[in-house]
Amino acid sequence: MTQMIFVNLPVADLDRSKAFYEAIGFTNNPMFSDDTAACMVLSDAIYVMLLTHEKWGDFTTKAIPVGKDSAQVMLAISRDSREAVDAVTEAAAAHGGTPDCNPKQDLGFMYGRSFEDPDGHIWEPHWMDMQAAAEAVAQ
Repeated sequence: MTQMIFVNLPVADLDRSKAFYEAIGFTNNPMFSDDTAACMVLSDAIYVMLLTHEKWGDFTTKAIPVGKDSAQVMLAISRDSREAVDAVTEAAAAHGGTPDCNPKQDLGFMYGRSFEDPDGHIWEPHWMDMQAAAEAVAQ
């Protein structure tokens, strides 16, 4: 069985967050969505659960960090090309996200950018030429 990942994110405005994630390529699975949570699907193995702050409190008593003031995780996700990295980053910027919240990375065989969603969660789309990476490591 393929392992799956479910990333759970607290969000201040569920409708705004759903619209943002749809704009960058996720689709909503209404079977697991309601007025407190939205299941956003990127692939057969990658799901993001957007949870209102109240719903988040059902899972943990820990405080929600203020995303614009702190960073707890950076979610790296592969893309098929440099152009795809740029496209998702620019789509994020056009729909309420903050592009390039971390420095761009361009090592020739690997290229990456970053963006924050409207709640400050950091995503890092990246592309890598695996053959060139293997050659660079071998040298």
